[in-house]
Amino acid sequence: MASCSSGRRLVACLLNVSEARRKDLVETVAKAALYNTEGVRREGTAVLNIFNDRDYNRSVITIVASIDSIREAVLSACEKACGLIDMRAHMGVHPCMGAVDLIPIYPLGEEVGVEDCAKEARAVAQGLTERVRGTSAFLFGWADSPLQRGLAQRRKEMGWFKKTADLQQIRPDVGPQPQKQFGVTGVGASPYVMNCNVTIDTQDISMGRSIAAAIRESAPGGLPGVQVLALPHEGAVEIACNVESVKGSPPGHAAGEPWPSFSIGGQPYCHVPASLITTRVAELAGREGVHTKGTALVGFTPHECRGLAELALSRGIAEFWRERRRIRM
Repeated sequence: MASCSSGRRLVACLLNVSEARRKDLVETVAKAALYNTEGVRREGTAVLNIFNDRDYNRSVITIVASIDSIREAVLSACEKACGLIDMRAHMGVHPCMGAVDLIPIYPLGEEVGVEDCAKEARAVAQGLTERVRGTSAFLFGWADSPLQRGLAQRRKEMGWFKKTADLQQIRPDVGPQPQKQFGVTGVGASPYVMNCNVTIDTQDISMGRSIAAAIRESAPGGLPGVQVLALPHEGAVEIACNVESVKGSPPGHAAGEPWPSFSIGGQPYCHVPASLITTRVAELAGREGVHTKGTALVGFTPHECRGLAELALSRGIAEFWRERRRIRM
């Protein structure tokens, strides 16, 4: 993620909302990031991608802007989402706790520092609870000062992985006790997190969980920065991976595709390539006589996100997700 020629201090927010079956509703949320209530476009902001998953009933909206513009774009989208999504009626196989489930802010280059992103994330959490009465939030990553607990740890503490979370047991960092209508929202900042999902051709969820346990970061021989769930998906099992960027240079002994790398605040970071995750899942599934059906990235790699953000903003394309296939890149 090299220096941006236009001088923009770019960040991305991969906004996770608990709705995918009403795609028009999700697009309405995305447009709220781009236009004010009078329909006037916010300059310097674009939505690169909208990823919908019907089984999960979850969508990821990739919003990019300068660090100075991201707050209003994200808060406007969140305000719209909270007015349209009611967690009391939500059904889906993917764990979730909030109408707006996750608000991560990622720097897209050296121009934006760790504390810049942490400050904006904390301001977004505060702004959400002020603009939508009854919402609450927990903080993770750089925004969780001074502990800087990771997202997986904070989700575990909140009960996010449970089938039915007890909202009365949750102590949010910002806002009141969580209400059933809105749930609770995770807000934070970190190096870019890529989502890579590999589908295996079986309905055996226990096999999927075994594979997930073998590749997650905490396992002996697991993949650095990889957090994993195995979930039923479209008649098969999906190994759904959050691929966190980890501090340090890429391993020199890595076989296959090189590990993509970049720097933040002068510190090197890298992440496991999707091809390595796919290979590892295929090997583990193959031992059980099961094949993989395919791999899907939710959004982009860090380098892709930076490049597309520059392209969309330099050409003034706000609704980039509509134009992407027609644009020569």
